[in-house]
Formats: sequence, structure tokens, C-alpha cells
Amino acid sequence: MSKFGELVGLNVPVLIDFYTEWNEASVKMHPVLRDVASAVGDKAKVIKIDVDKNTQLAEALRVKGLPTLMIYKNGEMLWRKSGEQNAESIIALIEQYA
Repeated sequence: MSKFGELVGLNVPVLIDFYTEWNEASVKMHPVLRDVASAVGDKAKVIKIDVDKNTQLAEALRVKGLPTLMIYKNGEMLWRKSGEQNAESIIALIEQYA
């Protein structure tokens, strides 16, 4: 979890996608997040975290629905939402927090 603290402590927005490979909505978000990552470039980071491999972190953050997306900046959670999202709204949010 210390690595997680380093990631969310960055002074650029960090979009985190909590997902699993067996969850259909999570899998549908993969191309959306690729689009987001290419659109924001180095203005933000896009990180994917598999909840099956990071159960303690997912439990600590109370991740229930999948996918769960969060935006952190300077160690503070600025936004959180579960379920599928579209690339345009995620990009707009990231730009708002950049």
C-alpha cells in the first residue's frame, strides 16, 4: 500500500481504475481508459488496479461495485464513481483537476 500512497501523492491528477478481468463492465472500460490516457498525456496518470490481486487495498477503500474509478491529486481523493463512464466525461474531469 505504500506504493499506492506514492501514486496518489503526485501533484497531477491520478485516475485509478479498480477492476477485475471477470467483470464485463470492467473489461468494457479498458479501451475507454486507453483513450483517456492518450488524450491527457502527461497532464495526468491513469492506473489500473486489479482488485483480485489487491484485495487489502480494495477493502480499505471500500471498493464494492466494479469498475470503481477515483481521481486523486496531492494525496486527496477528488472524485469517485462506480460503473461504466465515457471517455469525454473522464477527460473533462481530469482537465478540471489538472
